[in-house]
Amino acid sequence: MSQLEFTYQPPRALVQTLAALVGLGVLTWVAGLFVDPQRAWGVLLMVSFWLLSMGLAGSLFVGLQYACGAGWAVAFRRIPEAMTAAFPLGAAGLMMVFLFHPEIFPWVTHHGKAGSFHAIWLNRPFFLARAIGYFVIWFVFSAVLIRNSQRQDVDGDMRHTRRNIRASMAYMVVFSFTFALASIDWVMSLQPEWVSTIFGMYHMSGLFVSGVAMIILLMLWLKRSRPLCDFVNDEHLHDLGKLLFAFSTFWMYLYFSQYMLIWYSNMTEETVYFILRHEGVLKSMFLLNFILNWAVPFTILLPIPSKRSPRVIASMAVCVLAGRWLDLYMGIMPPITNGHVAAPWMEFGMMVGAMALFVLAFLAWFRRAPQTPVRDPLLAQSLSYHS
Repeated sequence: MSQLEFTYQPPRALVQTLAALVGLGVLTWVAGLFVDPQRAWGVLLMVSFWLLSMGLAGSLFVGLQYACGAGWAVAFRRIPEAMTAAFPLGAAGLMMVFLFHPEIFPWVTHHGKAGSFHAIWLNRPFFLARAIGYFVIWFVFSAVLIRNSQRQDVDGDMRHTRRNIRASMAYMVVFSFTFALASIDWVMSLQPEWVSTIFGMYHMSGLFVSGVAMIILLMLWLKRSRPLCDFVNDEHLHDLGKLLFAFSTFWMYLYFSQYMLIWYSNMTEETVYFILRHEGVLKSMFLLNFILNWAVPFTILLPIPSKRSPRVIASMAVCVLAGRWLDLYMGIMPPITNGHVAAPWMEFGMMVGAMALFVLAFLAWFRRAPQTPVRDPLLAQSLSYHS
């Protein structure tokens, strides 16, 4: 077996620590069910949506590389591939909410006018059928991409690459529609009286930029702990930094566009979303959301040396991930808690548990496959990227 074909075995102490943190998250949720059940189910919705988004960000990143014919990311492609392991965990958590506590969505008990599109779209059987449809579509496309990638490790057949290119082109189109609809179903419908035509794209931008941030952190960690130390270089980091910078700005563009147009029109049925988030502590959190997701990474990553510094870009990746958590909190929790902000012990405990579960799922997948796509035709190009 060549050096490229070695698989990674994580330290046992790390796995045990992560398992303990997952247990902490579960215990926090159980305690929350006794203290504040509505809030506990809301936090489960939030952390499950985050896990699902991380898994989808991995498959989206892989699909984009194939669809664009890009070779620069092949050396670390196993990272976004392994991130897809979080997808079924997030889907399972979401289904728990949909099946066992659908009352978290106000339209379940307060139906719209009979025969209206609102009542037709937001009814529970159709809602569940759409959710299952989204999960099946995403799982099938992700499985196809990963299966062909791993089969190429065995036989080196170029046909696997061509199949993934075709599948990725279809996936990009299908994913754009399905994830936009899923964001509307699972997040926007928490306030069914409010609508936004760019809400799906807004969450898609958040998904991708947070996915890039996670890829950066995992790549730096695996490079430092040896699995990828010989296969990724400063050029890979630089390009990931450019993606983080660019899509953070794209997120800001959508964030501002949604807010500015609603503020300018000042229509009651549209402003209700932002009025709820401009009261008390939430007003400060609303501003912090803007700072973490765009102002800080934009300012710090603007110079080229910042995008090539592991320490700087890692700190910005952490900043963006923290911003993503805050963005999800601001989108999901205020309508569930009626704008009340309590001590965040439940959110923090379940967030830590979800992140530990993500890393455990990632390591379980990553250790089963060669750390690098050993027979991908573009691997040599990636290994010598800009050298």
